Amino acid sequence: MAVLVTGVAGFIGMHVARALLARGEEVLGIDNLNSYYDPALKRARLAELEHHPGFRFHRLDLAEEEAVFGFARAHAREIRAVVHLAAQAGVRFSLERPMDYVRSNLVGHMVVLEVCRHHLPRLEHLVYASSSSVYGANEKVPFAVEDRVDRPVSLYAATKRADEILSQVYAHLYGIPQTGLRFFTVYGPWGRPDMAYYAFTDAIIAGRPITLFNEGRMRRDFTWIEDVVDGVLRALDRPPAAEANRPPHRLYNLGNHEPVELLHFVALLERAIGKKAEVRFAPMQPGDVVETFADIEATTRDLGWSPQTSLEEGLPRFVAWHRAYHAARAAS
Repeated sequence: MAVLVTGVAGFIGMHVARALLARGEEVLGIDNLNSYYDPALKRARLAELEHHPGFRFHRLDLAEEEAVFGFARAHAREIRAVVHLAAQAGVRFSLERPMDYVRSNLVGHMVVLEVCRHHLPRLEHLVYASSSSVYGANEKVPFAVEDRVDRPVSLYAATKRADEILSQVYAHLYGIPQTGLRFFTVYGPWGRPDMAYYAFTDAIIAGRPITLFNEGRMRRDFTWIEDVVDGVLRALDRPPAAEANRPPHRLYNLGNHEPVELLHFVALLERAIGKKAEVRFAPMQPGDVVETFADIEATTRDLGWSPQTSLEEGLPRFVAWHRAYHAARAAS
């Protein structure tokens, strides 16, 4: 039996697949390898997985439903669970290319739900990626899964909240066990170059200025990738059961529960790199929020999960990977 991982060439997808393989699982991975950021990084992530005999990769776009349905039919008897991580990421990019988010995040999620409904008779659990962005303009912190989330401030956030609602409906109508995980600013080796921690590292090493929005008055709940992977696997191993008036669908935050001021984050990054940053300040950007802060009480209670890695530990490990990866690319 195998676990299907969508977005397997992505940052979290690659790490989840590697952890599944390490514990003896078979992994079927799919990804469309799009060019939102350098596909060479995605191919390098795949190379980390492809030497493993338990891994098989298929290049597929989830929005191409007939191709995905055909793939699912071909593997229907071997897939026991799905970890759905494929999505068009990026809050600000959603203002520029909104239809990419409709296609990848809404159509893609619906295709996964229909695959689970019609083509996977042995399915035990669907775990899917949501985002801390769904909390939108909420001012109460920390953000708890019981909070209302009806004030998104970006199209990206709206698509991720819509995915949660679609999953709730499919759990109610068809009894598909599902868990949605709201990720909070995940960082670490093999990360996404469009995220601030990666872009800042690039810029500081190269001697370019970095820009802090809202004049630097921002707080983020940075969460180490290995902690997130541990949360994903804990969720995967605990399919929710239907209860009275409650379908088998749960939502959890995966966050460090310790938001950090961006100026302090930059100071820690400078220390890890060994070089001062040239900082420029700018106003708040459309679609952004001032603070993210995860309430993880439900996650700890139900999944036995808590983060183990501080930013002071994690950032130097990311910087060491960044130097090694880019030095290898420059030498090749």
